Amino acid sequence: MPKGPFLPTEFTPTKFSTAAYKAEFGNHFLRFIESEWAQALFTKDFYHRLSMCLGHIAHVDRLTFYETWFTCDHDRLDFLDMTLKWPCWGDPEYTFSDVERAIQQEVRKRSYLARYQLRVAEAERASEMQTLRRLETKYRVPANRTDDAGAIAADLATAEPSSPVIERIPVQASLF
Repeated sequence: MPKGPFLPTEFTPTKFSTAAYKAEFGNHFLRFIESEWAQALFTKDFYHRLSMCLGHIAHVDRLTFYETWFTCDHDRLDFLDMTLKWPCWGDPEYTFSDVERAIQQEVRKRSYLARYQLRVAEAERASEMQTLRRLETKYRVPANRTDDAGAIAADLATAEPSSPVIERIPVQASLF
């Protein structure tokens, strides 16, 4: 019984990999995402195969690959985006292109990209709102202040903006 949506009968064996191994890789890929990118599921075998699929290259090592793609939602979004944009080159008799296409279909079906786009947007908004609160606390003058700082702020708010006078000195140069 497979541990995912992919069955060995869906894939073409290669000279070095069985159809069952291809199905296992695809199912493991989806379990890895569902686990919220658990480092325990990023095994040596999975890293080795993933580093040769979907346009990835082997990084210096497994840890570097993991840290590049799976430690924050922004990087995970980039990984999913790259996964979906990969054209899946090659003949399934010689490559994992059939598994790559099946993974792309399942990733689209499960709306992983949209989920991570939302997560990244929410995190960015939360960060910007925190910055806004910090800057408002630092620079915004309360409306009910009557001391000198409040009066100066009120004067500045009602004053017409003035542009500084810039004295222009003509410069003459020779091109020869």
